[in-house]
Amino acid sequence: MTNMISKNTSDNKVRRSLALKAAKEAERVLPIFEIERPNDDRPRKAIEAIRAWAQGKRTLGMKEVRTLSLGSHAAAREARTDAARFAARAAGHAVATWHVPTHAMAVPAYVCKAIFAKNRNIQP
Repeated sequence: MTNMISKNTSDNKVRRSLALKAAKEAERVLPIFEIERPNDDRPRKAIEAIRAWAQGKRTLGMKEVRTLSLGSHAAAREARTDAARFAARAAGHAVATWHVPTHAMAVPAYVCKAIFAKNRNIQP
């Protein structure tokens, strides 16, 4: 039983660390989205939520995480440019790290895609 508690504590630390890194990465490209859609705060809310959870400042539940993640992905679909879409998707994956830690692996890929798309001025 002691090993199980220690393992869970360790897993929780790893998950929080991944979540915090994912939030930091997604926030790097958030301005790309917000310049295009200044009145859409769904990606920002997702990043703020996962950061606060990772820092131990709030709790999250599956329903809220799902709402935040799906909201960010909906915001991505509503964006006009690839750069803004990729930035919103990074936020959606960052918050999904709460439920499935491997979502953190998608965040740097979307960050790179957002930066590349912005620099190339790729438009749909």
